Amino acid sequence: MMKPIAALTVTALLLTGCANMSPGEQRALSGTAIGTAGGAVIGAMAGNAAVGAGIGAAAGLAGGLLVNGWKNAEAKSYQEGYSAGQQSR
Repeated sequence: MMKPIAALTVTALLLTGCANMSPGEQRALSGTAIGTAGGAVIGAMAGNAAVGAGIGAAAGLAGGLLVNGWKNAEAKSYQEGYSAGQQSR
């Protein structure tokens, strides 16, 4: 009975700890979490879940940071186009 309660408590703490994060931090964290979970599953099938989780976390973090860079460039491009449109009026 204690394991489900502990899991719910940890999940609640993790979710409330993410409330004041920037979008870039959220993307990096979610990429790391997804990579860790996927790596752990693949690692467990290959025989070592811990190594798989570590590799997956690194790959997920890199992916999250790449997505963050892409989203920032997209927002900057949008703002430049919007500003150019406002000036031509």
